[in-house]
Amino acid sequence: MDPAMINTFILYIIPIFIIAFILYIIRALSGPTISDQVLAIDAMTYDIAAFLVILSIFFREPILIGAAIVLALWIYALDIYIAKYLEGKEMGE
Repeated sequence: MDPAMINTFILYIIPIFIIAFILYIIRALSGPTISDQVLAIDAMTYDIAAFLVILSIFFREPILIGAAIVLALWIYALDIYIAKYLEGKEMGE
């Protein structure tokens, strides 16, 4: 693929991510239940991980991919912890 085409595609994707982040923040602040707020924050962080991968391609910095993987795993572990908390059970039960 042509690098100029990849850069153009990435520059068109960035505003879409910014709009998605704004919508996630609105949902996280005005969610009627705690589950809606957790889901909005969860989706936002996974989008941030995807955005890090896109930035890694744009800046040609492979270290950002590792950071995105660590962020995604951290959020997954946090989701499990929050789900257990909302269930009212102890971890490991």
